[in-house]
Amino acid sequence: MKTRLRLAAVPFLSARPLIYGIESGVLANELDLIVDSPQGCVSLLTSGDADLALLPSVCLRTLLLDPGLDLRIVPGVATVRTTSMHASDDEPLLGPLPGSVSDWCEQHGLPFVSALWVGRNGAAGWQHAELLAQSRDFGLAHLPDIAAAQAKHKAGFAARYQAFLASSMTYRLGAQELSGLAALLDQLGRAEGSTVSVRPRFFDLAYTSTCEPAAARPRRERGGAAKSLDTLLAAAAAGERLAPDQALRLYTKAPLLDLGRAADERRQALHPGNVVTYIIDRNVNYTNLCVTACKFCNFFRPRKSPEAHTLSRLELAHKFSETVAMGGIQILLQGGVNPDLPLTYYEDLFRWTKSNFPLALHALSPEEISFISRLENLPIRRVLERLVAAGLDSVPGGGAEILDDEIRRRISPLKCSTDTWLAVMREAHALGLRTTATMVFGFGETPEHIVAHLDKLRALQDRTSGFTAFICWPFQAEGTRMRLADDTTAGRYLRVFALSRLYLDNFPNLQVSWPTMGPAIGQVALRFGGNDFGSAMIEENVVSQAGAVWMLSAEDIERQVRAAGFVPRRRNMRYELLAHPVAPPSATHTPPERRPATSAPAGAVSPTSPSTPARSLW
Repeated sequence: MKTRLRLAAVPFLSARPLIYGIESGVLANELDLIVDSPQGCVSLLTSGDADLALLPSVCLRTLLLDPGLDLRIVPGVATVRTTSMHASDDEPLLGPLPGSVSDWCEQHGLPFVSALWVGRNGAAGWQHAELLAQSRDFGLAHLPDIAAAQAKHKAGFAARYQAFLASSMTYRLGAQELSGLAALLDQLGRAEGSTVSVRPRFFDLAYTSTCEPAAARPRRERGGAAKSLDTLLAAAAAGERLAPDQALRLYTKAPLLDLGRAADERRQALHPGNVVTYIIDRNVNYTNLCVTACKFCNFFRPRKSPEAHTLSRLELAHKFSETVAMGGIQILLQGGVNPDLPLTYYEDLFRWTKSNFPLALHALSPEEISFISRLENLPIRRVLERLVAAGLDSVPGGGAEILDDEIRRRISPLKCSTDTWLAVMREAHALGLRTTATMVFGFGETPEHIVAHLDKLRALQDRTSGFTAFICWPFQAEGTRMRLADDTTAGRYLRVFALSRLYLDNFPNLQVSWPTMGPAIGQVALRFGGNDFGSAMIEENVVSQAGAVWMLSAEDIERQVRAAGFVPRRRNMRYELLAHPVAPPSATHTPPERRPATSAPAGAVSPTSPSTPARSLW
């Protein structure tokens, strides 16, 4: 016998579009619904009398902390608050809120997620997400009816209620919304005096893109190849989804400045206000011993090399302390694939880091994680769960290069496959981790390879919304075992970058690659779709060993951003905006390896310390 899904939902107007298809009887034979207060919905969920509950986000933190409740969020179904009403005005419409939502959004630079479908692990599958999406789409198509019913039963004007639903709300759970939710949970924890981090986890739903909100789903044009380039560029700039053949045509045929102009228009639509973000972090590479021996890398050392090393805790402590002193908030921790380091090494390292330094851990590429999985004979999911429990905050997108197995076998035959790289990211997203995505080009790939790489990333983002940003850069060949036999000029970089902004319509952020291209091209890339200037790197040696030697402090980045006509703002990995004072003179730095001994601040790494090259920039 077919099991009906038992639902509980809050009575606020903002939630009505999500449940209207159920209330109206369209899905009456599939779902049972109880409308109750937030506390009533919580009770129904925790007692097991409801499978899923539509709850205000402010109720989530306590539930997610309960060790007896393995709760998951249904991806793709959420309400997001974006306007300026205050809590006292909103409660009949939106439910309990932590003050002015507009103030919150302005302070954090992220959307405010007001309500989500939540349930016990295993309570929902892809077919249930389809039904919830159908209910939502039906509701969004009947906003006048919902507003009229609200006016009849709660008093007020139907026009106001309809405007609230149409203009003040969106019904999409994308990458920015997930980051906003995480920021809210952190804020709620601080308000309660708790230092325990809560990371939302998500149902593993292999549903199709029909579960995307109808209002957010771009129209897919047919017969796009017959359009003029100008028409195709205008459509992409307006947010219409490009098909692979359309993207290929733009990449190969569109004039560079026209492509850049369309990408800039899309950037302005996604990021109004002329703000360009950046982060202060440090690339710390715990080991250069590596068994993958990629042909394009001159960082690694084989096992028997006298130059192979793994950093001691003392060396790491010096680097971490210096990072904090310079205003850094994050460590990008990556290294070689070292078979002598078991999973317990990383768990101990992460716990020690979190116990001693106020730094986020943006750590371990998919290649490193998949290697640990094979080394320990554990599923990737279990490896990630243990790393998260030890303190892992997010995963960098290094090691993607070109997501094509033929190319990967040619340039890095011992590295993980395309499917494995994507699987690590998919599992990370399911556990609530945010990650970045990258591409390195210049290996003799075709335009078709470039578009296929972007398409794989976009497809995964459709399912998980877990990527916060995309970064691409050209292969740096100096000193490597591979000869440069491809176009890695600034012109090609800007073409790939602009196309990425237009094709990756579900990626909120694009980071420019000034460490490889130089700050001047970084400034130009801000007009080719970029909205983030990357990191004020305290340390970086991978691309510098291959010929790229650019290093910028936070003050340098702010000068570059202002000179390009933008307003610089610091951020964290989730792209949450941070308040920051002007750094004192003592925090101004040059790379530790190039700093005279007399100029090093307390706790800095000595110039004679072992060089610690970064495995990847991001």
